[in-house]
Amino acid sequence: MSESLDALLRRATGRLAPTLPLLTELGAAFTDAGHEVALVGGPVRDALLGRESSDLDLTTSARPEDTERILDAWGEATWDMGREFGTIGARRGATVVEVTTYRADAYDGRTRKPVVAFGENLTEDLVRRDFTVNAMALRLPDLEFVDPHGGLEDLAAGRLRTPGPAEVSFGDDPLRMMRAARFAAQLGFDVAPQVRAAMGDMAESLGIVSAERIRDEFSKLVLAPDPVTGLRLLVDTGLADVMLPELSVMRETVDEHRRHKDVYEHSLTVLRQAIALEGAPGGPEDSVPAPDLVLRLAALLHDIGKPATRRFEPGGGVTFHHHEVVGAKMTNKRLRALRYDKDTIKAVSRLVELHLRFHGYGDGEWTDSAVRRYVTDAGPLLQRLHRLTRADCTTRNRRKAERLGRTYDSLEARIETLMAAEELKKVRPELDGHEIGETLGISPGPVLGRAYKHLLALRLDRGPVGKDVAREELRTWWAQQPESARD
Repeated sequence: MSESLDALLRRATGRLAPTLPLLTELGAAFTDAGHEVALVGGPVRDALLGRESSDLDLTTSARPEDTERILDAWGEATWDMGREFGTIGARRGATVVEVTTYRADAYDGRTRKPVVAFGENLTEDLVRRDFTVNAMALRLPDLEFVDPHGGLEDLAAGRLRTPGPAEVSFGDDPLRMMRAARFAAQLGFDVAPQVRAAMGDMAESLGIVSAERIRDEFSKLVLAPDPVTGLRLLVDTGLADVMLPELSVMRETVDEHRRHKDVYEHSLTVLRQAIALEGAPGGPEDSVPAPDLVLRLAALLHDIGKPATRRFEPGGGVTFHHHEVVGAKMTNKRLRALRYDKDTIKAVSRLVELHLRFHGYGDGEWTDSAVRRYVTDAGPLLQRLHRLTRADCTTRNRRKAERLGRTYDSLEARIETLMAAEELKKVRPELDGHEIGETLGISPGPVLGRAYKHLLALRLDRGPVGKDVAREELRTWWAQQPESARD
């Protein structure tokens, strides 16, 4: 190890310095009441790594009711939403802690929820942790470092091992296999051979874990600094077959004759390139500040429809007709299965559907109408679509890449010019709903909605034409509608 134990602990203590007075006071409150308490897991690991950690997780010998009494006296507010799992939360000033009774629970191998059981001591609790780097603790209030499984050595080596046999750890909670992939992506750690082997052997057991827990873990992986490393691990171990089989299928459709790009490798490259185009964290919204879940999911899944639409043509050609439409539907279905929220599903699916639209732009022959439609169809996703489209260029032909870049520069410039002239972000028909109803003598409803869409299409095609022309066009359209369409 490059640093001594004392040096690492000094660094950890320094990182925890802002909260140590409150933590030692809380530790004294537990010990005065006859209980053990320790800072454990992620906060200890991150402090040793010199990383910021927003979590302050503690573990204790006290049962939840005793923990709640102590926290009531220590904090300004408490909550017990995790009581069934032994967790009580508290806040004092800006410091938030969650204190969990020593745990010894496990899955029964058949159901989606763990069987909750409380443990008797810190050592028993730590052996049930997912990885050795998360099985280190600092006893409070005296800050005694506890590391029974060599977590500090693994931390220094950048290695992921389980405290006990990997098969037992993953049997206790199969989601830990996904956590291994997430930590590989998040911390840059290597997965120990025995851990990787167990992941491959037990991948199917991930099926007993709820979609919501899988979704949350997958999102953390995708938002990590290096999600590609984690994604490769999911695919290589077979975990993706269970929770994201479309990704595995991409790898299985590699063309040995090299008549088209490797869809799997291309998708991972697009993801990397999309991440490189994100704005600085905390930046303005139109910079797509990192890390952006919608952009990253769209980059990963943009060609999800290619395996299903691949056709070999006479003469050796390969086509993927309408793969963006098929891909958008597949994306919607997969993200719904993973229980993503409606806004995320809609946004990612829309980007997948639109990701090829730019390639119709050619050398700039689009009309202003086509540019307006591009902007309007993208809506609030325009800046993400810009980045996805640019990231989708993975050709090794430098001249081709430069030509595509210049062409998209041209499109963006035209968009900016039109936006400045017409405020495209606010494009609306030149007659509002009330004016449409007044012109045609109809009430609000589906018919008025169709009239509104007609005027919107007119606005996109011809730009601003003025209210008088809009009324004339509306009346002409109305006269062409059959009687059955007017009801």
